[in-house]
Amino acid sequence: MLFNSIDFALFLPIVFLLYWFVTNKSLKLQNLLLVAASYLFYGWWDWRFLFLILFSTLVDYTVGIALSKEKEKNKRLVLIWISILVNLGLLGFFKYYNFFLDNFTTAFSFFGRDINSSSLNIILPVGISFYTFQTLSYTIDVYKGKLTPTKDFVAFSAFVSFFPQLVAGPIERATNLLPQITSKRVFNPSEAKDGLYLILWGLFKKIVIADSCAVYVNEIFSNYEQMNSLTLLLGAVYFAFQIYGDFSGYSDIAIGTSKLFGVHLMRNFNFPYFSRDIAEFWRKWHISLSTWFRDYLYIPLGGSKVSKLINLRNIFIIFLVSGFWHGANWTFIVWGGLHALYFIPLSLTNRNRKNLNIVSQGKMIPSFRELYSMLLTFFLVLIGWIFFRADSVAIAFDYIQKLFAFNFKSGFQYLSTERYAPELMILIIGFIIVEWSAREKEHPFFGKWIHLKIIATLVSIILLGVYSNVTDFIYFQF
Repeated sequence: MLFNSIDFALFLPIVFLLYWFVTNKSLKLQNLLLVAASYLFYGWWDWRFLFLILFSTLVDYTVGIALSKEKEKNKRLVLIWISILVNLGLLGFFKYYNFFLDNFTTAFSFFGRDINSSSLNIILPVGISFYTFQTLSYTIDVYKGKLTPTKDFVAFSAFVSFFPQLVAGPIERATNLLPQITSKRVFNPSEAKDGLYLILWGLFKKIVIADSCAVYVNEIFSNYEQMNSLTLLLGAVYFAFQIYGDFSGYSDIAIGTSKLFGVHLMRNFNFPYFSRDIAEFWRKWHISLSTWFRDYLYIPLGGSKVSKLINLRNIFIIFLVSGFWHGANWTFIVWGGLHALYFIPLSLTNRNRKNLNIVSQGKMIPSFRELYSMLLTFFLVLIGWIFFRADSVAIAFDYIQKLFAFNFKSGFQYLSTERYAPELMILIIGFIIVEWSAREKEHPFFGKWIHLKIIATLVSIILLGVYSNVTDFIYFQF
């Protein structure tokens, strides 16, 4: 079920009413409703994959209980490895089986040995990368003694399958979400109103920004060989805003929807395109994933409290794994490696935690130095997005080579030939201004003219929603 669909527009108020007016007297019934609603929400795509969620839930619930009873170190180690291998095994099979098989076959062919192999027609379950990491956070935290395992299977099932963030995050920690699931929740009108604002802003990002950009991104990337440098730059910029509007839009809707049910999810985006260096960008982009890798991979490897050489190894590992997490394609691995290269100079010079404050806090206009730093960081991110979007590494390099060919003939080709292209550029500029003015808040619906902002946003969503198809969110494929 898509957030930007009529189905969800009917589903959400029904669940909301049942949650607060029918099951509100019993926490167990509320959680049972959440589980039922979440399974219906997920099964709307393909009911067969509900068995994967149920299996993962059963395994990690059982492991958590067993860990609480087992004191012997070796047996506890066996239990945690059962959870890790089962979850990553499922993820590896459904997401990476064909990737490894194809590359294994190619490697042998390179040395003159042909291997007969056949790829499987494997359908990738929506959101498997997200809920797999979420359940792993539970068993790892229980193993480390950071969390007491729950004996309430319904509550644990609600934690694993909580529908607002089930298929594209944020990737919640058990230490944050599970205590909220197991505690009585009270309706807060102010929180609910704030949740509706976030839902509205998330829909604007998805329908008005991301889906509008997607039309031009698809055309430019599909025909990049015929495009000049300015148009290729336009395609990269549009993709940057497409993926940001799409993914952060989903997160906003997820966080806003959760607030309607008295649940607080972690923030997943914090205006990342206003970052002054790559380290700041990764503190503000897909925060739930970057902090997951930091806590469960980077720090256990030694983090920065090791020699410089080992630290560089750790940086490469988390960025390469992060890239590979996104998909079974070398483009994502190169994308991750590129960001590691961006990050390393900051780490070597101990400047990776330089920009921790809000850029130009309390001011409307950034300084020249801040503006330069933001534009440079955005450009570096832009180059990375080309690898992320391209079908292959070779195509990405070819795209970048043509981008830097400085062919300015005919100007922006898609501005002069496509309907609404100039208007889209104006829309993007307006979106940047609105985001900049709201960078110290969670969303732009605050201060003066709030009702006018809401009306303008609603009108934009309705007008563009009528003339565009309902599309999946990009991160569903991850």
